[in-house]
Amino acid sequence: MRHLPRIAALLLIIGLLTPPAWATGAVPAGFADLAEKLSPAVVNISTTQTIRNPERGSEIPQFPPGSPFEDFFKDFMDKQMKQDQTPRKATSLGSGFIVDAAGYVVTNNHVIQDAEDVTVTLADGTVFKAEIKGRDTKTDLALLKIDPGKKALATVAFGNSDKARVGDWVLAIGNPFGLGGTVTAGIVSARARDINSGPYDDFIQTDASINRGNSGGPLFNMDGEVIGINTAIFSPSSSGGSIGIGFSIPSSLAAPVIDDLRKFGKTRRGWLGLHIQSIDQELVDTIGLPDDKGALVAKINEGSPAAKAGVKPGDVVLKFDGKDITKMRSLPRIVAETPIGKQVDMDVWRNGKIVTLKVTVGELKEQPQDEAKDEERPQPSSASGQTIGSVGLMVSAVTPALKERFGLDDQTAGLVVIEVKNGSSAAERGMKPGDVIIEAGQQTMHTPKDLVEAISAAKSAGQKSLLLRVENPQAIRYVALPLDGKGRK
Repeated sequence: MRHLPRIAALLLIIGLLTPPAWATGAVPAGFADLAEKLSPAVVNISTTQTIRNPERGSEIPQFPPGSPFEDFFKDFMDKQMKQDQTPRKATSLGSGFIVDAAGYVVTNNHVIQDAEDVTVTLADGTVFKAEIKGRDTKTDLALLKIDPGKKALATVAFGNSDKARVGDWVLAIGNPFGLGGTVTAGIVSARARDINSGPYDDFIQTDASINRGNSGGPLFNMDGEVIGINTAIFSPSSSGGSIGIGFSIPSSLAAPVIDDLRKFGKTRRGWLGLHIQSIDQELVDTIGLPDDKGALVAKINEGSPAAKAGVKPGDVVLKFDGKDITKMRSLPRIVAETPIGKQVDMDVWRNGKIVTLKVTVGELKEQPQDEAKDEERPQPSSASGQTIGSVGLMVSAVTPALKERFGLDDQTAGLVVIEVKNGSSAAERGMKPGDVIIEAGQQTMHTPKDLVEAISAAKSAGQKSLLLRVENPQAIRYVALPLDGKGRK
């Protein structure tokens, strides 16, 4: 019994030296078992395409007539042009992974873009010709199909990337050169990264090395589930080597796209028919929002699901289908992922209170890009309008001359901005000649007098800024115009 104090002290020391259970599980003992299990499903993808150089003008130096150099340079340029016009084959390499034993392979669209032939090489060296079943440029995803015959294919499955937390261990596997899997490990460094590569950017950032040829390969969690498709890296050097900043398309975004490509050969996305903009502090103060979260509705397409649901310009979307809209750019992605035909609740901020609307999600139709127009428009020798010095604007009612000057269509209504004073609050807010003020203080504008009265009413109400709804050929947006006439400090 006399040894009990010593034993207790020893046990206490052992307890202090032994890490807690959460610490022992934080660092895996190794990734070998996981890599061995998953690598057979990761494939190499190689493509070929024919490159034809455009004809180049034969710029022969000028020599005196009859000079022997004239014939020499002509023969040289003729041979050079023939060589330039000879088609040549270009190849590219990437990675992918098998998601179905029937032979469906997922990769990045940029890996197979413009490809004439696509070849898939398995980890054991078996080679297959692949068919492109579908592609989606907005998310940079593509689905391929190979015919495995009687060969059994290893597959992997998508997991739930929404459960991934910053700091979780991840495994990136690629097959860049068709020599077998290349495995790198790291952690989730960040979530919901926007790298301006597309309208639905929501990347997982990881420090697991992603090098050349690994595009299209999977990013696994420790359960062996695909939670991302490795797509891009940040590399400050011309070598394009990894410095530990890689980006993966989350499976929550990729899985529905791949499912659509398999079923329909194209992506079917939800659509509301809204033109939205982000919210800054000035708009928060002007509209009376509690914070700067949400998406401000600038325009509604006629006959769209949003129009049928009663959405109005000036509404701020705060919640869609139970999901908070913390940033403007999150709304298009959430809507796109919503099943077409589903009726959902949408909370909007309107006139100082939250209004819940019911909206039925429509299908986004791909629209051809408008051809860029680069034409000079006739400028009238003079323009008449009313100057509102307090905000630095000269405006006028719409006239045929102004329509012609600024390229406005026949349906344009409101006040045309003719001049913007340098350094004024209007100039600082990005207003330019040719902008059309549709509304001010939620009142429709017809004449310059309407704007003067709106400014006066806002000042009388103690407002520091006036909310304008402004249209130009590129977009419709809201502008919080300070009433003191001063630009940003």
